[in-house]
Amino acid sequence: MGISKLTILFDDPFWIGLYEREDDAGYSVCRIVFGGEPRDQEIYAYLLEHWRTLRFSPPRPGTASPDAPQSPKRRQREARQATRTGGIGTKAQQALKLQQEQGKQARLTRTRQQREAEEARKFQLRQMRRKEKHRGH
Repeated sequence: MGISKLTILFDDPFWIGLYEREDDAGYSVCRIVFGGEPRDQEIYAYLLEHWRTLRFSPPRPGTASPDAPQSPKRRQREARQATRTGGIGTKAQQALKLQQEQGKQARLTRTRQQREAEEARKFQLRQMRRKEKHRGH
C-alpha cells in the first residue's frame, strides 16, 4: 500500500495538479494541466475518467520517513540552503524534469531514425534512376 497526494496550484496562466505517489516501486509524479480553477467534483471526475492514461514519471527510490520530527527552524534552514546551492526544488520537480529529459531523448532518437530512413530511401531511389538510365545501352 502506498501514499498518494494531489496538490492543486496556480502556475500562471493555468491551474495544474501534481499527483504524487509513493509505493514499493518508489516515488513517481504526474503533472495534470487544468484550464480554469477546477472544482472538487471536476477533479474527482477527471481522475476517475483519465486514471489509466496518466503519465507518471519513472519511479525513483523513495525516501524513508524520518524517525523524529525536525524543528521548523531546522527545516527552514535546510530548505534555504538547498535553494542557495542551486539544486532544483522538490522531489516532484526533479521527477518531472527526469520524465521530460527521457521524453526528449526518445524524441531525438525517433527523429534521427526517421531522418536516416528517409536518406536511405532517397539513396535507393537515386540508384534505381541511375540503373534506368543505363538500361538498354
